[in-house]
Amino acid sequence: MSENKIKIGIVVGEFHYDITENMLNKAVEHAEFLGCDVVEVFKVPGSFDMPLAIKNLLAKDIIEGVVCLGAVIKGDTDHDQIVAQHAARKMVDLSLDFNKPVSLGVSGPGMTRVEAVERIEDFARRSVESVVKMVRRIRDSNKS
Repeated sequence: MSENKIKIGIVVGEFHYDITENMLNKAVEHAEFLGCDVVEVFKVPGSFDMPLAIKNLLAKDIIEGVVCLGAVIKGDTDHDQIVAQHAARKMVDLSLDFNKPVSLGVSGPGMTRVEAVERIEDFARRSVESVVKMVRRIRDSNKS
């Protein structure tokens, strides 16, 4: 690992594994393309379970930001709304608590499985780019 490379962690939900595993592969590939080191991948059961893993990664000095990947698909109830809203709120809180970027690469709520598949690459790529941009801007801000 290079000294100046941005070092990130990735938290990925295993629920809808066929979708999220593809998101993870795309995210790692894009992080490497951008010259980042993926220090750790932390797999959790689902998007609702992400906050504890995010906190664990953010507490590590080497990790400068965390990419979160998951898919929250609409079911017969509004459960998807609750899962997505609470997970997203906690991601923001943890980012502020640790002063490190946490990206929301969790697609949904309110989407179908087909929509989730269509969004795999876009959400993975944008989630990595968000963390990388924020780390760079924080680094630049700390230089002045």
